[in-house]
Amino acid sequence: MALTGRAALIAALASVPVGVWDPSWTGILAVNAPLAVACACDFALAAPVRRLGLTRSGDASARLGETADVTLTVSNPSGRPLRARLRDAWPPSSWQPGTETAASRHSLTVPAGERRRVTTRLRPPRRGDRHADRVTIRSYGPLGLLTRQGTHRVPWTVRVLPPFTSRKHLPSKLSRLRELDGRTSVLTRGEGTEFDSLREYVPGDDTRSIDWRATARHSTVAVRTWRPERDRHILLVLDTGRTSAGRVDDAPRLDAAMDAALLLAALASRAGDRVDLLAYDRRVRALLQGRTAGDVLPSLVNAMATLEPELVETDARGLAATTLRSAPRRSLVVLFTTLDAAPIEEGLLPVLPQLTQRHTVLVASVADPHVSRMAQARGHTDAVYEAAAAAQAQSERRHIADQLRRHGVTVVDATPDELPPALADAYLELKAAGRL
Repeated sequence: MALTGRAALIAALASVPVGVWDPSWTGILAVNAPLAVACACDFALAAPVRRLGLTRSGDASARLGETADVTLTVSNPSGRPLRARLRDAWPPSSWQPGTETAASRHSLTVPAGERRRVTTRLRPPRRGDRHADRVTIRSYGPLGLLTRQGTHRVPWTVRVLPPFTSRKHLPSKLSRLRELDGRTSVLTRGEGTEFDSLREYVPGDDTRSIDWRATARHSTVAVRTWRPERDRHILLVLDTGRTSAGRVDDAPRLDAAMDAALLLAALASRAGDRVDLLAYDRRVRALLQGRTAGDVLPSLVNAMATLEPELVETDARGLAATTLRSAPRRSLVVLFTTLDAAPIEEGLLPVLPQLTQRHTVLVASVADPHVSRMAQARGHTDAVYEAAAAAQAQSERRHIADQLRRHGVTVVDATPDELPPALADAYLELKAAGRL
C-alpha cells in the first residue's frame, strides 16, 4: 500500500489548531477521524491487484529498426472498477535511449467484470531476443488518497531480426541470373555446367561447343548451349570471433556480413542451389542445414537474430574441420571473416589447403569506409599522417587478399553497403564459369 494523498493529509493536519495536537498517531487520527475514514474507504474501494487477469498478444518478431506492438489485456474479475497506472517493464535495450518511460507506462480504467487492452510499442536498437519483465499495477481508490500495488509475471518474447537492407539489390541480381539460366540465351562453358539446347553456330562461338553428330544430321553447324547447374551446395560460414565485433559505421562487422549472406542466400535459393549456414568461433554457434528453397531465408534470418560476436580468437583448425564435416561433397564455401594480417597468416592460411582441395572457397570481408576517407584526407599535418596510416592499412589488406588468391580463393573486400551486391556478382561469375 502506498500513500498517494500526502498533500491532502498534510493540509488537513496543518488545519488543526496547535493546542489540539497530540504527538501520537492515535491522537492525530482521533482529531482527523473524517480523513482517516475517507482514506480507509478509498483503500477499500480500490480494485484488488492480485486478482487481475493479464494476458499478452501481438508481435513476436520485428526487423531491426522497425517497431513491435505487444498488447496487454487486463481483466478485472472483481466487483469494483479498476482505476490504475500500469508499467509494462522490458529490458532497456527494447527502446531507443530516453524513450522507455513514455512507452512503458499506461493509464487505464477497467469497469467491474470487464477487460481492457493497452499496447506497448517496442523499438529495439539491436538484434536478439527481448523478454518481458514484470507488469506493475497501481490501483487507485475514487479519491486517490491510498492505492493498492502489485506485480504480475506475464511472459512474452520479441525476437529482433536482421534488417536485410540489401534486399533492394535482389531484382537486378535475379535479372542477371535469368540470363545465366538460359531465359535470355547466352553461351557459357566450363566444368560443372549442364547441357541446355542446340543452336546454329555463329562466328565467335567456342569451337569446342560444336556438336559434330548434330551437325552431320543437319545442313548447318550446330553448337551446344549450356546453363549453370542447379542443386549446387553453398555453405555460408560466419566467423563470430573477436574480429567480427569491430564496429564499422557504428555497427558490428558481423551485422554487415549477415546482410551480405542473406542477399546471397536469397539469390542462390532462387537459382535452385541449396544453402546452409555455419557460425563458428571456438565452437558452433549456429548450424542450419537441409532447408527447402522456400524456407531457407526465414530460417537464416531467425538463426542469425541471436548471434553475437564472441570476444575470443577464432580457432581456424576447428573452423576448417567443422566446415568439412558440414559440407561432405564439393561445395561453394563462403567464409565471412577479416582480412587482418595476423588472423589470416597465423590462422586461416595454414588450414586453407584442406578447404580448397575439396571446395571452391570465397572469402568475403567487410572494409571500413572510414579508412578510405582517411586515405583521401589532406590539408594539414594530422590529415597527412592519417592518410599515410590509411594507405598502409589498405596495402596490408591487398597483400593478404593476394595471398588468398594465390591459394585459389576468390576474395571480395568491400564496405558494408557495397559488400552484398559485390558478393552476389562474384557468385554469379563463379556460376557462369561453371566453378560451382
